[in-house]
Amino acid sequence: METDHVTSELDRFEQHPLIRHFINSLRERPGRIMETDVAVRRAAILLLLRARPDGEPELLLIKRAEAEGDPWSGHIACPGGRMDPGDRDLEMTALRETSEETGIDVARDGRVLGHLDDLAPRSPLLPPLVIRPYVALVTANVDVVPSPEVASAFWVPLSALREQAAWGTGLVNMHGGRRRVSLFQHGEHTVWGLTERALRQFLDYMGCGVDGDSIDEVHG
Repeated sequence: METDHVTSELDRFEQHPLIRHFINSLRERPGRIMETDVAVRRAAILLLLRARPDGEPELLLIKRAEAEGDPWSGHIACPGGRMDPGDRDLEMTALRETSEETGIDVARDGRVLGHLDDLAPRSPLLPPLVIRPYVALVTANVDVVPSPEVASAFWVPLSALREQAAWGTGLVNMHGGRRRVSLFQHGEHTVWGLTERALRQFLDYMGCGVDGDSIDEVHG
């Protein structure tokens, strides 16, 4: 439950033009929910935003730790994971996984704005899964405490995310093959796959989308 201090800070943060535009866009066109077979696993991720000292929003990304057998091992991602039987809904999944992976308690120090369109892996090499991307604001003074599942965590200013030159295509290694994919490049960090698609959606809702469509092409 938000305290008066947290509520006041988040209310001010919501007045940033990009955040305001996102909220209005989401109200006009709520995220689409994908209907699937009951056997398909569900997961949720969280696009978490805080304000820098100059007021600019920045987004939290993590680098997943290397783990044998994990198809997302070492990837740059948003916090998140699969739904547990005890989770009330996918929003709870997103908040629980974020807390476990980063130590950030969004229920205490933040506010969920809503969710984007459900996503599913395009590659048959990945397990059948439907992922719901949530978006939340958090107070500026939160500390990130990475779990052993997280190699590192960093914040990306929205000005960097909106830079068209940072988006393009490239080849990545996956399951012994090469895949040409759409990329977002931030310094040494390459974002692709489901995370790249979620970030594209997010930018579209803010009215500053990326040119072209996201691609995913397998090479043998």
